[in-house]
Amino acid sequence: MSIDPDDQYQHSKDPSMPNILFAAPQARWQEYEAPLKSALMATGLAYELATDMPAETVDYIIYAPNSDIQDFTPYTRLKAVLNLWAGVEQVVENTTLTVPLTRMVDTEGLTQGMVEWVTGHVLRHHLGMDAHIVNPDHKWDAVAPPLAPERRVCILGLGVLGTACARALIALGFDVSGWARSEKHIQGMTCHHGPDGLDAALNDAEIVVLLLPSTAETENCLNARTLDLLADGACVINPGRGPLIEDQALLDALDRGQIHHATLDVFRVEPLPRDHPFWSHPKVTVTPHIASETRPVTAAREIAQNIQRYERGDPLQHLVDRTAGY
Repeated sequence: MSIDPDDQYQHSKDPSMPNILFAAPQARWQEYEAPLKSALMATGLAYELATDMPAETVDYIIYAPNSDIQDFTPYTRLKAVLNLWAGVEQVVENTTLTVPLTRMVDTEGLTQGMVEWVTGHVLRHHLGMDAHIVNPDHKWDAVAPPLAPERRVCILGLGVLGTACARALIALGFDVSGWARSEKHIQGMTCHHGPDGLDAALNDAEIVVLLLPSTAETENCLNARTLDLLADGACVINPGRGPLIEDQALLDALDRGQIHHATLDVFRVEPLPRDHPFWSHPKVTVTPHIASETRPVTAAREIAQNIQRYERGDPLQHLVDRTAGY
């Protein structure tokens, strides 16, 4: 069952029918309305879906942290909040949210997009493509790049996204290592973990990809000290979170040649202020937070299936660990 075209809530006569509130900016509703209805109907689940309904009747909230809902206290019947984004740092510490919180894991959309973006930029720096794409002096520097097995790539963060990117780079033959907070085992690469493992992972890495969550422990993990652990002339690629890098330390490392180039997709303030030095620095590529995004059709299927699971008594998938922050 779905809502009427005016998207206004109509109280269900069946008390077992879950009431689902879509809490995100209006533009998102326009993108998600049809995919969500289709995905929910495909599960066979009877439901009510709306952008507005009495708080005390809501069972699930499909949630964007930039929505108007910041106080979950009135939602006394709430069973779970399903985040539309992979990142949960803007909601995980909300003390009014006491029910389970899930993050978006969408292998068909979000994960695939990240693999494509990361692989593309790793290959770009590995092959030195910039020198040929922008070559106003028509230099003929006939030096072939090394092969992938000769290039050391380090991935910081070995969750769903980091693991998928690592496997794609391993398949291309790169010498891949990685680091995570807890111990990981991924075939074809060396995995480091814990506080003592970060330095070992970064040591002499030539390309570093940051895919860590934003937490107090990960903030400024790339700083003046850790940047110096990288191979001379290394490249930094950050599609993860802006606070993972100490901005001034990165600029200093670029200026003295320790870092050859930084490709940055995420920033502490977004949109990146027009006067930020990243914009004008010749060794920085700025992309506007496009490395990957939640795709409505595939994300809607993940959300619908998770609600169906919980309604039949199965555990929710992709639960957020509140103590870890992700």
